[in-house]
Amino acid sequence: MCYVLDFGIIDKHSIDTVGGKNASLGEMIKAGIRVPPGFAVTTDSYKDFISDTGIKEEIYRILCGLNPEDTAALNNAADEVQTLIKKTPISSGIQEAITANYAQICDSCGVADLPVAVRSSATAEDLPTASFAGQQDTYLWIQGSAQVIESVRKCWASLFTPRAIAYRLKNKFSHEKVWISVGVQKMVNSKTAGVMFTLNPTNGDLSKVLIEGSWGLGETVVSGSVNPDKFVIDKVLMEASEKTISTKHIECVYDPVNGGVINSDVDPDMQCICCLAGEEINELVRIAKIIEKHYGRPMDIEWAIDKDFAFPENIFIVQARPETVWSRREKKPLLGAKSGYQLLMEQAMKVIKVEA
Repeated sequence: MCYVLDFGIIDKHSIDTVGGKNASLGEMIKAGIRVPPGFAVTTDSYKDFISDTGIKEEIYRILCGLNPEDTAALNNAADEVQTLIKKTPISSGIQEAITANYAQICDSCGVADLPVAVRSSATAEDLPTASFAGQQDTYLWIQGSAQVIESVRKCWASLFTPRAIAYRLKNKFSHEKVWISVGVQKMVNSKTAGVMFTLNPTNGDLSKVLIEGSWGLGETVVSGSVNPDKFVIDKVLMEASEKTISTKHIECVYDPVNGGVINSDVDPDMQCICCLAGEEINELVRIAKIIEKHYGRPMDIEWAIDKDFAFPENIFIVQARPETVWSRREKKPLLGAKSGYQLLMEQAMKVIKVEA
């Protein structure tokens, strides 16, 4: 039984073992994209945990017959299942595998108790046909094997939040057929982070890349708790058709006093300063185009810029998933009967000068 797999040996064919999120990280590494090192605690670990401890039957008994519209019943069932998972001991074999692999990435990075992000990665997550993103938990700046193991347990429990249970019921995903893996990934010491789409999500324009970013870790952008800087960039011309610099009043940062991450006030002098340099925007667009080409579809990407490295080695991709809004819509030309390729070529031809 394989309890842990390094990101470097997994790919898009590994979803059943490591979930959609982790499989995508491995796939990007194979495509040459800069991804922070880490490993996946496999679905086998979770399956063995609920089977060997005897809680599997109890979990599915609690979930049986639930009505997704009955909020009180969902909350009670979720609380009962999560409590059961959190109080059940994890076997020594699983703990030893996690500890050994965490020690390995600590050694490879030359940092004792390396800060890591511990993220859930369900087998029904980050699929082109379903948007499970954000339904399970993420824990940032986790240090030490004991904290990593406990965060893995919390991620397992988050498979059974009221929202996740209701979503599976409404979309007819069987609880018994959705498994969870957990990714343990080196933290990026972000000066700036955010998201980008390889289309313009406001109108589905495939010739554009949308970048949104703010100071600190990317959680403020992902959660919507800050109004980020916004850039709409033409894929061919590499020019901005839209640029909005917002007042970024808070940032998600590591708290050295209490440990963990907090939302902290941004220095007033920094609030209205653009969070990205021109070369960083261009590099993000270049990477976005590579990822889109590799997957063959529009993508939703999370990125971070590490303050400890020099450009361009400071730019990391921490997640990538298929874009699921415009990708589900009927494909229609944006302008008349012109294809996306024709529109791109028209833009490209505008910059070609012909001299007599």
